[in-house]
Amino acid sequence: MFTIKEIDQKNFELCFELDSDTICLWTKKQWQNEFKKNGIKVVAILLKKKIIGIYVVQTIIDEAQINYFSIKQKFRRKGFGSHLMTYLIKECEKQNIKKLLLEVSETNSIAEIFYCKFNFLTVGRRKNYYKDGADALLKEKKFVIKF
Repeated sequence: MFTIKEIDQKNFELCFELDSDTICLWTKKQWQNEFKKNGIKVVAILLKKKIIGIYVVQTIIDEAQINYFSIKQKFRRKGFGSHLMTYLIKECEKQNIKKLLLEVSETNSIAEIFYCKFNFLTVGRRKNYYKDGADALLKEKKFVIKF
């Protein structure tokens, strides 16, 4: 059985460890600083009380940006990423978010397929954005606001 819950700054080292084992996006210091930013929520999916995936989302008024989304390698393709993304989308709907944004490397075809499954559309491109020279694809999911 898994659980999904918001985690706080005291878990930054666990976040760094997961990141180091997956996409290697941020340093330990960057993880510490991420928790201090305005509008940030860090949410983990846990299996047997161990973090197996994390997302970091920053909300500004009625828009949200996914700054980080990853599942530990051995738990991928088992539905945990889908559960975590579904949770994030429901949270955005509760907050009346108009659009959810993210960026992903053009070379990450698995992530591209994953985000398409949740109706993210490519709306832009950042040339040579990543260290390896790959472009970043800017993705957006729009929500219908309910009153």
